[in-house]
Amino acid sequence: MSVKLISITPNAQEIIAYCARVSSNNQDNPNIKGLLQYCANHSHWSIFEMANMVIEVNTTRAISAQILRHRSFNFQEFSQRYQSVEMDLEIPKLRRQDLKNRQNSIQDLDLDLVKELQTEIEEHFKKTKNLYNILLDKGVAKECARSVLPMNSPTKIYMNGTIRSWIHYLNVRCDPSTQLEHREISNKIKEIFSEQLPVIYQAVFPLGASQQFPPCASQQSQHCASQSYPS
Repeated sequence: MSVKLISITPNAQEIIAYCARVSSNNQDNPNIKGLLQYCANHSHWSIFEMANMVIEVNTTRAISAQILRHRSFNFQEFSQRYQSVEMDLEIPKLRRQDLKNRQNSIQDLDLDLVKELQTEIEEHFKKTKNLYNILLDKGVAKECARSVLPMNSPTKIYMNGTIRSWIHYLNVRCDPSTQLEHREISNKIKEIFSEQLPVIYQAVFPLGASQQFPPCASQQSQHCASQSYPS
């Protein structure tokens, strides 16, 4: 698993603040911290759509399926139909099924059992990858051969979204209810977010405070242009 910043709107925070003051005679005011805090505190999320960030995510097909559900983003994903899978298949971490919550797992399986099962998985993956390569060598199309690959096949995704979309994504996917492997990705992205957008990060993710999830971009927005903001 890895994530990497590809691009972000230059001077994103300043541009967001500038656009938020569309109805003001003070658009060039360099004091943006109070304004962005006000927008976050009063759920004026539409203004955070004025800038974008693109992140590269290297993960598995199992997790990419979850990421692709965030429909306010634009995606490009590695094509197993166009390019063969060269990387080794990732051995999954094993956790016990939570019997009360079907979308939760508990990390308390016996370590010897985990080691034994992961050894069997590794052998299974070797056979699967070997079969995949045989199919390709026999001239079978990549779009057909890929059908034998498991969910833990490696993949690469480019995620392009507005800052509003990233705020929503991080609120949802950094939550403990998210699958561990996905949460590791979102926490890494959150680090990038904090480095690139420190003022917005402090406004939206204040330490020790819970932030209301902002609606995604496809839902009804509250337009900052019609509001009165501190100058």
